[in-house]
Amino acid sequence: MEKYTYLLINFFSILVPLLFSFGKRIRFYKSYSALFPAMLITTAFFIIWDHYMTIWSVWGFNPKYVTGIYLWDLPIEEWLFFIAIPYSCMFVYVSLNYFFKKDHLQSYSKNISAGLIVILSIVVLFNTEKLYTAIKLSLSALMLIYIVLKKTPYMGKFYRAYLVCLIPFFIVNGLLTAIPVVTYNDAENLGIRLGTIPIEDSIYMLLMLLMNTTLFEHFKSKQEHVKPSGSHRP
Repeated sequence: MEKYTYLLINFFSILVPLLFSFGKRIRFYKSYSALFPAMLITTAFFIIWDHYMTIWSVWGFNPKYVTGIYLWDLPIEEWLFFIAIPYSCMFVYVSLNYFFKKDHLQSYSKNISAGLIVILSIVVLFNTEKLYTAIKLSLSALMLIYIVLKKTPYMGKFYRAYLVCLIPFFIVNGLLTAIPVVTYNDAENLGIRLGTIPIEDSIYMLLMLLMNTTLFEHFKSKQEHVKPSGSHRP
């Protein structure tokens, strides 16, 4: 059973959100036409990143806890991770928007983003030799700069969902790093751990959710602006 550990973690991560996606209230399944393209693009980006981080020995996967099926140097469970976690987090995002209409953080979101950009940039400046730290934090800072310049209206809702999603994310990552299913080369990160989790993983989570949210809102907006054509009588 040990070889199914990562697979089971993915399964239980998505199980509850998937079951509730078809409930009568939130009806998350109605968002699939915007969600799936967003997830596909984000997954492609992260798989490429993940591939190179693996072959550069920034992190690795314990063969004891995966099924042994690999695609592009990554266990199949790692591919499934980028389906299970984004799906679950976007379910949280949509659910929070449904139950809590008022966006209390929107007025602070620009300052939050600006603060994060400054902090991430400073950390990168002093840790350019650490691949995980430098690359992930740089990409996150660039994404946040894009968001600030674009003046997106949903960042308050995003930060709310991000804070909530950190709870299950750290449970999942806690299992992955404590067992350990995923092992890290501390020469390529800050060496600061939240329990057994590298602190960079919290920014990893931020970028993954932010990309999914941005693309999701983009595709949803495009669909909402498509007006059905009227019927024509001969």
